[in-house]
Amino acid sequence: MKRRDFLRHTTIGLGGVMTFSARVDGTTSKPNVLWIISEDASAHLGCYGEVAVDTPHLDALASEGVRFDNAIVTCPVCSPARSALVTGMYQTTIGSHNHRSQNSGAKAGGNTAFYESYRLPQDIPMVGDLFRAAGYYVTNGSGPTMESSGKTDYNFINPSSAYDGYDWRDAPAGRPFFSQIQLKGGKRRKEPLDTNEFTLPPYYPDDEVMRKDWSEYLASWEFADQQVGEILQGLREADQYDNTLIAFITDHGVSHLRGKQFLYEEGIRIPMIIRFPDKRHGGTVRRDLALHIDLAPIALAYAGIPVPDQLQGSDLFAESYKARSYVVSARDRCDETIDIIRSVRTPRYKYIRNFLSNHSHMQHSQYKDSKPITQRMRMRHEREWLTPLQDRIFNPTRPPEELYDLTSDPFETTNLAGSPAHEAVLCEQRDRLLDWMQQTRDPGLIPEPVLEALGQQYGTKFAAMQQPQMGPLLRRIVKTIEAGEKNDRRQLHSGLADSDPSVRYWAACWLGHLLDVESKAELEMAAQDPVATVRLAAHLALCKVGQQDVHLPHLSALVDEPNQIVGLYAMHAIEASGILNRVVKDAAAKALQSPYNGTQRYGKRLWEKCEAVGL
Repeated sequence: MKRRDFLRHTTIGLGGVMTFSARVDGTTSKPNVLWIISEDASAHLGCYGEVAVDTPHLDALASEGVRFDNAIVTCPVCSPARSALVTGMYQTTIGSHNHRSQNSGAKAGGNTAFYESYRLPQDIPMVGDLFRAAGYYVTNGSGPTMESSGKTDYNFINPSSAYDGYDWRDAPAGRPFFSQIQLKGGKRRKEPLDTNEFTLPPYYPDDEVMRKDWSEYLASWEFADQQVGEILQGLREADQYDNTLIAFITDHGVSHLRGKQFLYEEGIRIPMIIRFPDKRHGGTVRRDLALHIDLAPIALAYAGIPVPDQLQGSDLFAESYKARSYVVSARDRCDETIDIIRSVRTPRYKYIRNFLSNHSHMQHSQYKDSKPITQRMRMRHEREWLTPLQDRIFNPTRPPEELYDLTSDPFETTNLAGSPAHEAVLCEQRDRLLDWMQQTRDPGLIPEPVLEALGQQYGTKFAAMQQPQMGPLLRRIVKTIEAGEKNDRRQLHSGLADSDPSVRYWAACWLGHLLDVESKAELEMAAQDPVATVRLAAHLALCKVGQQDVHLPHLSALVDEPNQIVGLYAMHAIEASGILNRVVKDAAAKALQSPYNGTQRYGKRLWEKCEAVGL
């Protein structure tokens, strides 16, 4: 069904273009919906048990509504999480999983030949589109005053104007509103708390830099609470408070080393409070698993708008709702940092699958490396001032699988993946994840430059992943990755001959990581592959086995590929080689001129490293 037809069908299903009669008090006969979204903050507010902060307005909202103890985001970084929120679908399913990759703005600009494929798929409207088709006034504002546009940061290009304005108060008389209000939240780190009575998680050192940052982060909750108070007072003054479904969430967890961008609880567990106009379920605490994408079907259902079948969130208040046994979260490329992590969260256990287990958690990232807390942690790591737990994040590699018992180990400190007593749990979560990835057509294991081309070929990445060959392909890719983890070189050689470039890419990557000198001949053939992404993996592998003089220049040449994501991957490979010479400096110079922001970041970092050693 085409996008315009879908919206027309939705409107007709509601009896044509909906009109609303105004009550004497100025409210409408339909409820308003307000989402308040705060940035970069985990569940560290009073009603969630944080005693160091004072959050009376949010605590009161929770006492009048429902507080979800186990609310999870589908991705712990902004643009994929927000893309999922406003569509009610996993960012992986709609192809918006790589942070700031599918837009024409400054952070992802440059790949102009692919912009058409960045448009939101026709069959997937934004939630605001559905509310607008039902007669609602749709807004997105910044802060309590709503004087400017609220943050969007969607990882797609929307075919139509997403919002009617900034301020719900501008809604025409008698017309209900669906509004979002964006708050800076944990990004506003300024003054510290008045108290020093708080405890850092055990995986961070308790020193002055870390405490100062954590104190400022906790203080940001008090400021956000004041803003929420102003927003709620504005509703009361307009006589709309008791006619508005109010939801409060954060977009993901706190921006810290193990928080934002990672799938530990600090990154994916968020506060979620929902207050109904009639105060139904008031004072309820729900401990079943919730997702932030559940807000879409909850809001639509409460407003009496048909919930599209394709939505992957659930109406947690529907009579037919059954508590989930697990939820999945995903992390993919963030800015220039390439990573692929998936997690399965049950009420008790957290399973994490690191598909790039041959990489450190602490890969370089311009965003995170600029933070004083990261710099402090790196300094303490270099001086051996960290405990083994605190230092673990700096290991050059990581386990392919992690398993944590959240009941006995809420800070996820003891990996049970190798425990014989937990083998059955591990296998169950592993199977759940692979089944979910296949059923939802998760494209994360398709190398991004290859996926970019597939999106262009089929119209969008979503459409590409609906092709029947993609299900079996996922299994072949996983089998190849597992072969690398198990040092099964025979299977990797078979992967180099696979018909699909994604499998060939992964096989070449792992042969390089294993420093397989005996595979030079096979890798030399892969270096002639018609697909540039496979070639760059083979060139990197050959650099690692001692042929850098021949193959490093080939990597440098790929920085200028028309598909800008190839250039980003080429610079990632050059950095991963660990080589610093004139060829690398020349590649860095080219990268600095790239239209693609992530490629520029590699260029800046490698240029500075070359300069530091006198090149």
